[in-house]
Amino acid sequence: MWSETLLASTVDGLLIGVVYGLAALGLTLIFGVMNVVNLAHGPTMTLGMFGIYLSATKLGLHPFAGLVLVAAGGLLLGVGIYVVAVKRVIDAPHLASLLATFSVNLMIVGVATAIFSTSFRNLSHDLGVLRAGPIAVPGTRVAAALLAVAVAAALQVFLTRTRLGKYVRAVAANRAAAELVGIPSARVLALSFGIGTMLAATAGGLIALSLPFTVLSGGVYELKSFVIVVLGGLGNPLGALVGGVVLGLIEGIVPVFARATWVPVLEYGLFVLILLVRPSGLLGGGR
Repeated sequence: MWSETLLASTVDGLLIGVVYGLAALGLTLIFGVMNVVNLAHGPTMTLGMFGIYLSATKLGLHPFAGLVLVAAGGLLLGVGIYVVAVKRVIDAPHLASLLATFSVNLMIVGVATAIFSTSFRNLSHDLGVLRAGPIAVPGTRVAAALLAVAVAAALQVFLTRTRLGKYVRAVAANRAAAELVGIPSARVLALSFGIGTMLAATAGGLIALSLPFTVLSGGVYELKSFVIVVLGGLGNPLGALVGGVVLGLIEGIVPVFARATWVPVLEYGLFVLILLVRPSGLLGGGR
């Protein structure tokens, strides 16, 4: 029974870890392209949670159809945040961009709290249970993990196989040189911020499929995203996915051996250890 519990917890942690990795992918993409740490990342995830919730409860859409609206809304929101708050401080000292995105964070949380209060919401969408021997996993969690992998794969194809994606990589590598060869860096930066925000909103929507949430839930997942990008390497997309899986496995396995209250202790302890021993992350930082 002990081994069966450990195996089931490992699988469960792996599935949620993939979704965490998708959330962190948005954070690390924005940093990798424009060297900005987005402190509005958590509230964006919250908006994704409420977006899929409202699309299902108010519009009657299937949650996975609502996820398309959430992704589109996240993209537009990200472009808007960039134009209004980030564009003016992108070349300023890091503190300026931190304060700008933190201001957006506070505004989103304040407005969302006034509208929705801080009550818990739960999107009850049952896809049954998938069984493989002693392992029983909720279908919604499997579907969320598969969608997260699909979105991450689509991003990789976009960045490596499309002209616009190559523009993004060029601007990330050297913005001045990219402008010299005719790449519109301002538009590319706006698109990059939009894509990063879209990934965060999508991850929030996927989390809402299987876990309860409030308007303050995004802050928790934002902290997890920072731990993940430090684990994998800030600016390294593959590292974000690896870091997400590591964090998910910690959350899945640790409660089998100890109290669940030890999970954040180990997560943030590992965060500090990586900063001290290998600041570039397990896979190294990248652009």
